[in-house]
Amino acid sequence: MAAFVAAAVRRVGAAVVRIDTERTITRNPDPVFNDPFFRRFFNDGMIPNAPFEEHLQGQGSGFIVDATGTILTNAHVVNGADQVTVTLKDGRKFKGEVKGADDVTDLAVVKIQVQGGGLPTSELGDSDQVEVGDWAIAVGNPFGLDNTVTLGIVSTLNRPSVTAGIPEKRLDFIQTDAAINPGNSGGPLLNEQGEVIGINTAIRANAMGIGFAIPINKAKEITSVLARGEKVSHPYLGVQIATLTPELAKQNNSDPNTVIQLPEISGVLVAGVVPNSPAAVAGLRRGDVVTQIDGQAVTTADELQNLVDKSKLGQPLRVTVRRGNNTQQISVRTAELETNRQN
Repeated sequence: MAAFVAAAVRRVGAAVVRIDTERTITRNPDPVFNDPFFRRFFNDGMIPNAPFEEHLQGQGSGFIVDATGTILTNAHVVNGADQVTVTLKDGRKFKGEVKGADDVTDLAVVKIQVQGGGLPTSELGDSDQVEVGDWAIAVGNPFGLDNTVTLGIVSTLNRPSVTAGIPEKRLDFIQTDAAINPGNSGGPLLNEQGEVIGINTAIRANAMGIGFAIPINKAKEITSVLARGEKVSHPYLGVQIATLTPELAKQNNSDPNTVIQLPEISGVLVAGVVPNSPAAVAGLRRGDVVTQIDGQAVTTADELQNLVDKSKLGQPLRVTVRRGNNTQQISVRTAELETNRQN
């Protein structure tokens, strides 16, 4: 076992970097400081009476994907940073420039300038070929402990971000039991050949041994966009959704306290509609059950979400819904997702 892990890490280890960030934020003093009762217990010089600056530091990981100095990491590692410092395994330090970041997928591209190039690079694998039970090797800098390696397996695939406890993202994660800790964020998850199959991004706060990585194929889709400094588009409809089965509908309908009767079919329940969203404008309602998008059957919330993700901004989608005993089609034109919205 040790032989393949060591070989995999040797293949990519030199391309894994530590990312240190600094940012300055301006805070207003707490209103309680202006309370005369409170102030009499302190010397005036000890009490802030004007906005003051606070300097924050952060740390994460990343990995070099080309010899010119392009680095992949998590958006949450570099968001809001005034200064980014990239440290290579050999100790060299470089100023990093955040070329682009996308909060929805939690991906970011950082660029460093190196004369002559020749930087070590990571080999990207194919996350679509990953299977449950495959070896998973996490490399990063947890708690500032540089070049830390942990080993586990791929626990499951396509874990929706909602069920992973990260509802503000739109991702299907690779779940692993390889130890992932603060500071690992942005580092690579490797297969046994040393190819990058994911980007370590999150842990389940209330559980041990459950970590999540962004599939590398998702990163491949948008890396060039971020590297050009462009915004990644994310279409949305403006609905909160849940998978509906005949059994769940029947259970709801038999409850004497239910506020709505649902058709006892398979589909996607509209649990809520965001005000002024495309769905609201088009006339979708809470309690509608979506059964098709552009003629393609949908039976789970993930299927509906994937079809919306693959659509284009401004594209009208033919949404087939069951509303009570009636089936109807509603045209909904997608719009740009804001990070505080759903689907």
